[in-house]
Amino acid sequence: MTKYLFGCLCSLLLVLSSGLHAQGSVEDRPPVTMTFFLNNAFIVQSPGKVIDLGGLLIRDGLIQAVGKDLKAPADAKVMEADSMYIYAGFIDGLSNLGVPKPKQESGGNTRGGGRIYNPSYEQAGIHTANNVAGLLAPTEKDIADMRAIGFTAAHVVPREGMLPGQGAVILLGGDDAAKMIVRERSSLFAQFEGADGGAYPSTDMAIMSKFRELYQQARQHQSHQANYAKNPRGMSRPAQNDVLAAFGPSIEGERPIFFAVDGIKEMHRAITLSKELGFPLALADVTMAQKAIAPLKASGASLFLTMDLPEAKKAEKKDEEETDPEKKKLEESRAAAMQLHEEQAAMLAKEGIAFGFSTLSAKSKDVRENLARMIKAGLTADQALAALTTEPARMLGVSNIMGTVEKGKIANLIVTDQPYFEEGANVRYVFVDGMPSEYEVKKKKKKSAGDPAAKVMAAGTWALEIDVPMEQMSTPTLTITDDNGSLTGKIVSGMGANDISDMSLEGNNLTFSYSVDGGGQTVTVTFDLTIDGDTLEGTMSAGNFGSFDVEGDRESGPKRQ
Repeated sequence: MTKYLFGCLCSLLLVLSSGLHAQGSVEDRPPVTMTFFLNNAFIVQSPGKVIDLGGLLIRDGLIQAVGKDLKAPADAKVMEADSMYIYAGFIDGLSNLGVPKPKQESGGNTRGGGRIYNPSYEQAGIHTANNVAGLLAPTEKDIADMRAIGFTAAHVVPREGMLPGQGAVILLGGDDAAKMIVRERSSLFAQFEGADGGAYPSTDMAIMSKFRELYQQARQHQSHQANYAKNPRGMSRPAQNDVLAAFGPSIEGERPIFFAVDGIKEMHRAITLSKELGFPLALADVTMAQKAIAPLKASGASLFLTMDLPEAKKAEKKDEEETDPEKKKLEESRAAAMQLHEEQAAMLAKEGIAFGFSTLSAKSKDVRENLARMIKAGLTADQALAALTTEPARMLGVSNIMGTVEKGKIANLIVTDQPYFEEGANVRYVFVDGMPSEYEVKKKKKKSAGDPAAKVMAAGTWALEIDVPMEQMSTPTLTITDDNGSLTGKIVSGMGANDISDMSLEGNNLTFSYSVDGGGQTVTVTFDLTIDGDTLEGTMSAGNFGSFDVEGDRESGPKRQ
């Protein structure tokens, strides 16, 4: 594992606060070839269909060959894949990946502080003419974060309002937004989000009423345009209305309207609108869907379950629960609700309802853990893989180019060192449109056991190595002064210095901590080190930024005799 030498820990915290989103990723370099060969791998072409120890050839962004007994062509870069696992890249069914959050404007949409009963489209949160393709920022951190855990494509939509705009299926790689687009204007996005500043509609029922009104107006607008195109004589020329025109493909049944729903009530309301008005429906960020099996089956809606789960609560001591009946009852109620969230996917699969996943309200750092919780609750690995690959590809209309590992499809692939859904599996490569990102495996270093009876010297100047992937800075030094058993220290680099007054040595175990400003927030940095002669090792933790391995050598001061 490559060691990255850091200058000043204050600078480290600034780096961390700006985002270790590529943690584990090897630095991107322009490829010398667009032909890649992986061999002797377990190739999971689709759920339940596996080629044992086969090969895969990628050329110019496409899978050119997959199977047994393949040979690497002379122009191919051969990538280590022995006994690894290759999957189709995962597809996010609905998200805001790559779409920056709009800047919040000061003030509201009120006029004189009162209610607005006849708002403009903008005030009402109606932005159907918005095309997410024009909003994409390829450098947004969330794209790299999701790619690092295996997501290679996503259906992305604009933010904010009851009708934020039109979505697109994009690739999660590249630096040119236009080249990331796979399927533009693939959906119209809606949600039960009321207007701000006292504008109508502000409640779910008002949103439903407004949606019906808009849809009927869009039908009339479309009919007027069609009739005028056939015979304009005697007819007024139809006005241009991009907001109403955006409903056209859905009225024709050619494009689904995606509703993000929060809970059973919103799910039923979206289904009601679809049934009344006749548009194809997709439900996203769905929770508790097992409580609406019959309506879901009858609706024919595409379904994307949320990948966000309530945070798992750590178990408390049994004696505390037993002595407080009310607390025990509350905890049992919470546990039952948690179980419903975790079992949702498994229950739907048992009922034969197909689904994908949505990360609209989920954080990338929680996705793998939440998948593991769903699998523990009864979802099989094949069912999870289908929900991440073949099902979203089918529902988003892109199964002809992605979702399985087959010749001719886009080379969107994940390569892992163990089966993806097994604990401890590491992502080693992710290919997006044939372009690889390589990820190093960060091995957990076992900290040497402290010996309270050991006699060591801490004083001196130490050169430290702090293992944080993807960052490389100048070498910091830790200087420790021993004044009759009272230890003080300083970390120094070309970037500055941090004094350390809270330092303790018990046997060979050295600990110290101090606070620094990390990008506008105060973070406590804690070191827990074991000294062995003129070397030391251990860990450094930096608040919510995580823990990192530390090694060091004594450069000056008392040496081991």
